[in-house]
Amino acid sequence: MSKKSGKEVLLENRKARFLYFLSDFLVAGMVLTGTEIKSLRQGNASLSDSYVYLKNGEAFVANMHISPYKDGTIYNVDPLRDRKLLLTKQELRHLERDLQGTGLTVVPTKVFLDRGYAKMEIALAKGKKAHDKRDAIKEREEKVRMGKALRDGRKADE
Repeated sequence: MSKKSGKEVLLENRKARFLYFLSDFLVAGMVLTGTEIKSLRQGNASLSDSYVYLKNGEAFVANMHISPYKDGTIYNVDPLRDRKLLLTKQELRHLERDLQGTGLTVVPTKVFLDRGYAKMEIALAKGKKAHDKRDAIKEREEKVRMGKALRDGRKADE
């Protein structure tokens, strides 16, 4: 079986973009079992409420739900188990330095396949206040309204 050359996005954490200001994006490999990767390819996973933590110089993602593979037997594992992320020592030190003493956390933003390997995009996140969220909602509604106005304007010209 040949590995695909492009990147295929499997999951996206849109909730994180709404709840946090995101910066310093990194791409990390993921340590998964065979049945987990099969279930992930089928789209049976969720990134909501997941976060990344550092322990003993290693990074792990917690609360990432990957449903058991339907054809997996004894090889299925706990759907909510902590999964190890593969980062370089330099990237781990950088994350550790950024997390010390600040109100920052690390959240996963995307899971994708890169040449057949599961990768996760993670980002440093700072929580948004309520007024920041209201501004984001207002901007989104304004974009929709502008799109409708442009579309209606084109119909009137025809």
